[in-house]
Amino acid sequence: MWKLISGLFMGWALGSNDAANIFGLAVSTRVLKFWTAATIASIFVVVGALVSGSGGFETYGALSSQTALTAFFISLGAALTVTSMTVLGFPVSTSQAVVGAIIGLSLTTGKDVNWLILSKVGISWVLTPVGGAIVAYLLYYTLGRLVEKLGQRYLRYEKVLKVGFVLVGAYSAYSLGANNVANVTGVYVQSGMLTPIAGSLTGSLAIAFGILSYSRRVIDTVGNKIVSLEPFSAFIALMGEAVTLNVFAIIGVPVSASQAIVGAVLGIGLLKGAKTIDRKNVINIFLAWILTPATSGLVVFGLWRIYRFFI
Repeated sequence: MWKLISGLFMGWALGSNDAANIFGLAVSTRVLKFWTAATIASIFVVVGALVSGSGGFETYGALSSQTALTAFFISLGAALTVTSMTVLGFPVSTSQAVVGAIIGLSLTTGKDVNWLILSKVGISWVLTPVGGAIVAYLLYYTLGRLVEKLGQRYLRYEKVLKVGFVLVGAYSAYSLGANNVANVTGVYVQSGMLTPIAGSLTGSLAIAFGILSYSRRVIDTVGNKIVSLEPFSAFIALMGEAVTLNVFAIIGVPVSASQAIVGAVLGIGLLKGAKTIDRKNVINIFLAWILTPATSGLVVFGLWRIYRFFI
């Protein structure tokens, strides 16, 4: 069972990085306190994983065959990559980290990769931020007009806005658990070390621990450094992310919550005017997305070589 340690590490890293994508905007706009948001997110991540997390396991299972040992190294390489990005304050794609690690290990061990499944995953990576931007753009455009007709005072009322953030944040956390638990324990389920139910429970609890223990670092990047958002815009961005993640969870492809929320924030920024977007931080985030799978692949490649040298 020691081989599961790196999977737990990966779950912690995912939770610490992706919590900002769930409630980061609510915390940065001071609608909710951090511990309130983190507690809600932790609960619904577990619920989402247990109810709807099995689809992603099937996708990773079809990508490449694994053993308990290769699962350990894949999770370790991906976790180290995501943790380093978290320390730097960048929202990154845990899906890209895991897939990059799978490809890196497959290249060094000679395992076959299902390139058709990989292309499906790659297309989903492109569509995730685009989908988040489109959904948020449409929601902001339609609901914004409704707000104008009803009067801003209804949505600016603090209690109403808090309830809205709690509901949509819970939905977003549910979608994250459903979509991303496969990033944590998918390779272990594929190897036969865990059943899908055990994988969902173990992975989601590790994510919840990451949310509660080390998730504040990335919140500022998502909430303040891309586009300056007022509470209503932050609410719409969170809804855009939740819908996007849920759609991909239904399809059965694990995608990036970071890409979904950044896409949603950019969609609102485009509607408000491109001048409101901090291009420097957007470029840095996109560079992190590009470097994540490559770095993860190289890390696991090196770890495996070191292991084989001493064994």
